[in-house]
Amino acid sequence: MHTSHHHPQLRRLGLAAVGATVLLGLAAGPAVAHAEVSASEPRALAENVTLSFTSEAESDTAGITELRVVLPEGIAPDAVALKEAPKDWKFTATPDGYSVGGAALATGTDAEYSITVRQLPDAKSLAFKTLETYSDGKVSRWIETPTDGQKVDNPAPILKLQPAAPGAKPIAPSPSPTPTPSAPSAQPSSAAPPAPTPAPDTQKTAAEDSEGNTGIVVAAVAAVVVLGGAGAFWWTRRGRQT
Repeated sequence: MHTSHHHPQLRRLGLAAVGATVLLGLAAGPAVAHAEVSASEPRALAENVTLSFTSEAESDTAGITELRVVLPEGIAPDAVALKEAPKDWKFTATPDGYSVGGAALATGTDAEYSITVRQLPDAKSLAFKTLETYSDGKVSRWIETPTDGQKVDNPAPILKLQPAAPGAKPIAPSPSPTPTPSAPSAQPSSAAPPAPTPAPDTQKTAAEDSEGNTGIVVAAVAAVVVLGGAGAFWWTRRGRQT
């Protein structure tokens, strides 16, 4: 009787434990994929900072092939360099950020890579809006930024920054390349007046001289013709008289 008295109690305890486990499992639910970012020095105006990104895989049938990131205000694409990425993945700067990608990762493999930023801007937080492309063409958009503490369904990776260190200043922009000396202008400068061109009267005189010379030649030819004609007439007349 004593043994049978405890069996129902043990059975009830076992059912309660199983129920609690099921409830915990339901509460936890499936893991939700997301994108994250961390920094080697999460401080405003910090220089040569390494940013590490992780994009969790959320497809059971395809692997990640590319990550497209829009940089926050204050970080220019030319101030970013790739530090580490999956094998054979390439880094390409874009007008508003960059992309890194290559051969598809194995299904279920998270995409992890890191970049180096010349200097972080003077801000409290930075949002790195990210587009994940999978080998089957699916695109996951982690581009939403929460406001007023509200949760969003597809949050962008957010990096919170500490205040800038005392004395920290923005790096001066890189000097622009020295312009290549241009070819001399076709228009003469005031320091070097143009070479004098023949004056109109000089040109006119040259033309008149040319016309005068031509007239002399014509007159000489005419004189020769006249003299030749006269000579022929005289010779013919003399022959007749003879």
